[in-house]
Amino acid sequence: MKVIFKLFASLTDYLPPERKYNAIELEVASDTTLGELITRFNMPPKLVHLVLINGVYVEPADRALRQLVDGDVVAIWPPVAGG
Repeated sequence: MKVIFKLFASLTDYLPPERKYNAIELEVASDTTLGELITRFNMPPKLVHLVLINGVYVEPADRALRQLVDGDVVAIWPPVAGG
């Protein structure tokens, strides 16, 4: 199945070089979870702050086991800092 994986701000560094902008289309197994996808890209958990699937917020406690479905769009932002 295919999913779109989008990373924002400093997290774009975790995407492969062949990406288009901040997103890539991935072919994943039908039983892939959000947690497995995050692990696949070696993102430090402390940087995975705001996570949306198809525009809907996913609570931190639900991320490890949340199963993806064909056509999902996963978007992840790091914590925001500034003054």
